Amino acid sequence: MRVVVVTDSTCDLGTSAARRLRLGVVPLRLTRVGGGRVSPDDPEAVYAHQRAGGLVTTAPPDTATFAERYARALRSYDAVLSVHLSRGLSQTVARAREAAAPFGDRVRVVDSGVASVALAEAALRARAALDAGGSLDTAEAAVVQTGAQGLTLFTVPSLNHLRLGGRLGRLAHLVGTVLDVRPVLGFGDGRLRPLRRVRTDQALAEMLLTLEDRYGAEPLHLTVAHAGADPARLLELRAAALRSRLRVVGGRAQLIGGVIGAHVGPGMYALGACPADL
Repeated sequence: MRVVVVTDSTCDLGTSAARRLRLGVVPLRLTRVGGGRVSPDDPEAVYAHQRAGGLVTTAPPDTATFAERYARALRSYDAVLSVHLSRGLSQTVARAREAAAPFGDRVRVVDSGVASVALAEAALRARAALDAGGSLDTAEAAVVQTGAQGLTLFTVPSLNHLRLGGRLGRLAHLVGTVLDVRPVLGFGDGRLRPLRRVRTDQALAEMLLTLEDRYGAEPLHLTVAHAGADPARLLELRAAALRSRLRVVGGRAQLIGGVIGAHVGPGMYALGACPADL
């Protein structure tokens, strides 16, 4: 059976990168208030608008967009595995399932329970499972296992964008502002959760220590990501990860896309780890 894996633009893989990795990407809608639509592949336009004091909003793809993508894919493939960000963060999965219903068992929609680099990892693990000869069930299980066994941590220089987007409670924002601490955030039960609070200059070390405590010497795929085109900072993050006690056997470095960038703002960085062998 020939199966195509489709995800959405909250995976933070640009369209060209996703194509090279043999993933299809359905874009969420991204709008600069007072400035019009912007492509999820253009996060710098998002950050420029934010730096100027503007607000950027996001919305899930409409059902018709998913239906068109599925119909087009099924002209070349036997089935579609559609892997998306958590329903606790967006209505994207609900729209995908509505669109998939007329196609019956030829389209399977999976809620990854995560977003950003963790979603990319889940979609790539599904692709790998299919390439190894696995079935749709095997590929879906790979998504579930990636969410259960992986751990993605990130932190932001400012909590304002998360607060405005409703992703962070008022109390957490107040504590971060007053005490100059920032939360180390992760995913839990399909939602964004503050895992601990640390001083801003200690966040990276704390994130690496958390991953070291979780995985020990287990072989890992590690993703390092940064919001904003800052090659020096991305190299610095990657170097710190490679100097750590983590046993990194594969992974990637990437930029955060426009949709996630709209919620976190420039300067956010993330470390996403998952066992190499699930």
